[in-house]
Amino acid sequence: MKLSNIRVVIMGASSGIGAATALAFAREGAQLVLGARGKEGLDEVVQRCRQAGARAEALVVDAVDADAVAAFAREARAILGRIDLWFSNVGAGVVGKYAEVPMSDHRRIIETNLITHMNDAHAVMPIFLEQDHGVWVNMISAGGFVASPYAAAYAASKYGLRGFSEALRAELVKRPHIRVCDLYPTFVDTPGMRHAANYTGARLSIPPGALTPEKVAAAVVGLARHPRDSTAVGAPASLFRLGNAVAPNLLAAGMNRFLDGWARRAERAPDTVGTLYAPQHGASGIHSGERRPEGRGNKALLLGATALLAALGTQLWRRRSA
Repeated sequence: MKLSNIRVVIMGASSGIGAATALAFAREGAQLVLGARGKEGLDEVVQRCRQAGARAEALVVDAVDADAVAAFAREARAILGRIDLWFSNVGAGVVGKYAEVPMSDHRRIIETNLITHMNDAHAVMPIFLEQDHGVWVNMISAGGFVASPYAAAYAASKYGLRGFSEALRAELVKRPHIRVCDLYPTFVDTPGMRHAANYTGARLSIPPGALTPEKVAAAVVGLARHPRDSTAVGAPASLFRLGNAVAPNLLAAGMNRFLDGWARRAERAPDTVGTLYAPQHGASGIHSGERRPEGRGNKALLLGATALLAALGTQLWRRRSA
């Protein structure tokens, strides 16, 4: 399919990866329907898509509400005529030790990161089945393979998303023109850290080597051309997957030690629920504005990958020597 003919729906399109993906498809000439809670952010992204020459419409929707998502899908199809690709990209985070985060916030993370994607699939799959074609892109993250200390509910949601995709893909095995495509990026430079709930007492920031949202957006556009079951984005993502398979808990334990030290040393910040329960006022944009220089980021990625390979080698040697 020429991407100038493609009809695309993006959920979580008001900022970050969703906004970058909308612009990437707009530059290809796609027709778009964009959904999110925040009207101001959506309106800004739609304007930029139209300036790029695309037809784009914004529909405000709370993806936690299954009935609202079903109505959104029907309206999107009426606007577009059909839906060729649906990008499930809604997500949120809460950072803090599990017992120190209110249970209501943990529940909200599961609703936002897992249930919304299930709502999306439940709304669009009947459309795909009727059309006998469609690509569902499920934003997961490298956290779907490696547990994230200080983000237990986030880890639960991402592991759950991976299992959900695998089950759904199995159900569709006899419908080869309907594809379920999982996306596993590492850290991405988006406003997501500003939006996160935070119970660490420390100011959150983007880590060195974070991916640009545009790189993840390019991967989504690539899946429109050549759908694949699983796509890792970022050099360490595949290493994380391999590392956790070979030495379960090794990465998570190391990350926990790092985060303990970070939480003690970082600049202090008050607890906040971020945008868990309501969208930010105004437009958030695509980037955090905190990304480190490219050279430093690449060095950090290289050092991290080298440390991971060294740890894996040590673990394998110990197993063989036991």
